[in-house]
Amino acid sequence: MNKSMLKSNKLMLIIANSLVYLPTPTNLSNWWNFGSILGMCLMIQLISGIMLSMHYTANIEMAFNSLSHIMRDVNYGWMIRTIHANGASLFFMCMFLHIGRGMYYSSYKMLNTWSSGVMILLLTMATAFLGYVLPWGQMSFWGATVITNLMSAIPYLGDTLVKWIWGGFAVSNPTLSRFFSLHFLLPFIIVMMVIIHLFMLHTSGSSNPVGLNSKIDKIPFHPYYSTKDLMGMTITLMMLLTLNMTEPFMLSDPDNFTPADPMITPIHIQPEWYFLFAYAILRSIPNKLGGVMALFMSIMILMIMPFSMKMKFKGLNFYPMSQMYYWLFISIFILLTWIGSQPVELPFTTTGVVLTLMYFSYFMLDPMIMKMWDKMIT
Repeated sequence: MNKSMLKSNKLMLIIANSLVYLPTPTNLSNWWNFGSILGMCLMIQLISGIMLSMHYTANIEMAFNSLSHIMRDVNYGWMIRTIHANGASLFFMCMFLHIGRGMYYSSYKMLNTWSSGVMILLLTMATAFLGYVLPWGQMSFWGATVITNLMSAIPYLGDTLVKWIWGGFAVSNPTLSRFFSLHFLLPFIIVMMVIIHLFMLHTSGSSNPVGLNSKIDKIPFHPYYSTKDLMGMTITLMMLLTLNMTEPFMLSDPDNFTPADPMITPIHIQPEWYFLFAYAILRSIPNKLGGVMALFMSIMILMIMPFSMKMKFKGLNFYPMSQMYYWLFISIFILLTWIGSQPVELPFTTTGVVLTLMYFSYFMLDPMIMKMWDKMIT
């Protein structure tokens, strides 16, 4: 008994040392708050999701009505549901800002931390897609049909794979049932990946705006950054609650308030806003398999950054041309998100193709610009 108590006390001390007394750079700005805010978002999604699962029915005949029941009859069900739906948007907004900060300040130099972060992004996108299907509204059904049909582009295995995912010859009850199971399980895998991500971060140490890895200029995480993170969490939570109490359905698609009907196709099928940039890239490629590969590569291309960015200094503060190109890339990302929400017609299709080429060119040209700048100053 004493041995087990000693082991548990030792484990608690290790956790305390890693979280409370973690040596942290003294010059971290508010951009470093988004890691803790994302942890808060994940907890909100887990708790609200578990509460919703207690009243949700994964059946095509009852799914839409079970959501109506949650919204109308369950005590505070409307609030739990809107927090879960809008919490997903907040999660992705913070995640995009977190990745953008990492790209600007060269956090990709920490290979293990960066790789685990990209894997968390992929898992979160998969979880969000599965969750979007569960309300079984018009956009849920047709979104699931369009996205799962992309698997048919895979040579030889495509059609069989699509039928296996569907559990039949169309998106139907087995599809909804397995999507619900996966949507429930994946967040716990994400939690595990977040723990790995934090372990990798604590092994390598945090980056900082200047990019210098000084072992002397460090302060304990608590109370200096714990209070700062708590402030960031409070502000973010207040923003989420303000949206839920004033305009809870501002980010929802109107078509999803109509029960799913396989016989009526919506005029314009589109995913949630946080997928629109990837959806625009998919639409810009005329070949189906090429579009699927471009869609996948729009995320996985982040994995090449630790290997392609071989500059002498960390962060874009030392590279004026790269700094300009970075903000151009952010503008391209925003424009792709807008293009994804527009109908498939001129001039949006042509603009989408140009923006897609510019999106991928950033990851190819930026390392070249940095190398040229390094040669100029040395």
